[in-house]
Amino acid sequence: MLKRADVAVVGAGILGLAHAYVLARRGKRVVVLERSNRAVGASVRNFGMVWPIGQPAGEMHRMALRSREIWMEALEGARLGYRATGSLHVAHYSDEADVLREFAEIGPPAGYACQWLTARQALDRSPAVKAKGLEGALWSTGEITVDPRQIAAGFPSWLREMGVELRYGAPVKRIELPVVETSKECWAADAAVVCCGDDFQTLYPEVFSGSGLTKCKLQMMRTEPQPGGWQLGPALAAGLTLRFYKAFAICTSTLPRLKARVAAEKPEYERWAIHVLASQAADGAITLGDSHEYGADPDVFDRACVDELILAEARTFLKLPSWRIAERWHGIYSLHSERPFFECEPAPGVRIVTAPGGSGMTLSFGLAERTAVAMGA
Repeated sequence: MLKRADVAVVGAGILGLAHAYVLARRGKRVVVLERSNRAVGASVRNFGMVWPIGQPAGEMHRMALRSREIWMEALEGARLGYRATGSLHVAHYSDEADVLREFAEIGPPAGYACQWLTARQALDRSPAVKAKGLEGALWSTGEITVDPRQIAAGFPSWLREMGVELRYGAPVKRIELPVVETSKECWAADAAVVCCGDDFQTLYPEVFSGSGLTKCKLQMMRTEPQPGGWQLGPALAAGLTLRFYKAFAICTSTLPRLKARVAAEKPEYERWAIHVLASQAADGAITLGDSHEYGADPDVFDRACVDELILAEARTFLKLPSWRIAERWHGIYSLHSERPFFECEPAPGVRIVTAPGGSGMTLSFGLAERTAVAMGA
């Protein structure tokens, strides 16, 4: 006899878990079907940053803010920790300061809760910022940090308390509604949401082959837990980030000059699309990264030179009690060449929702709410 659910969610990464949460809150009986025995993909290989400041003004920024609201509700309900520390983008070059000052002027009218800080004010916000050469920083209140490994381990338990069924080690082989067939069992469901990460082959390969989706590999590191309970404070970014996140594209008077300097002075950072972020994990370790290599089949081997470039840049603006690296890894996420995420309906009642690029932690709950509305839930 078929087991029964209103909605089958394929994938237990953060996007799949967010869909399960939002749909369950709307009264749906949900089953989550995950091919792996535990979370191993991009959802546990990231900074844990919920980062509205990086989203472009308008619809995507509004979605990020709404996603943050749902995140907070979910974290409180699940009794999972988070750091509501905001963020600092620090400037050690005059062109970086110019971009951040411009953003501090035009960002708030566009919905960003941010302001320019002097060097002294920035140093008062964080013990981790290098004072030498500091010109100031952009302070934003909206960012929070979670530990992605803690979320992957703890959030499913909360979903079970809410009545969600979770099946790990159960790759989905076929969806022909109302039947959803896994390697272990079959479910009857009225609808299905496919949150497949970077897997373009298992389900609906004909859809993905012409979708414009590709993959991005990024290299990251984590230090040992910082000694003595040392706290990073706000999540940190620096000048290279300003050329990476689309929010700063509104700085049309100043950003082109910064981009030109970086391209001329740091060609290796351009080659590997490196910018540097720092966040703090639940145990006090500092997560550092990252690089970006794009293509359908990213190299499985990591490059030591990329890690060295990341660490060298981090040391220009960041001071840590301990730089001892405890872990190194790479993650792979999917992204669309033109859209901020990918969604389609390959069959009646089936929705594919994937590829929020490097913004999965930021956008997942907002995207899940968008899906629920589209489904009439």
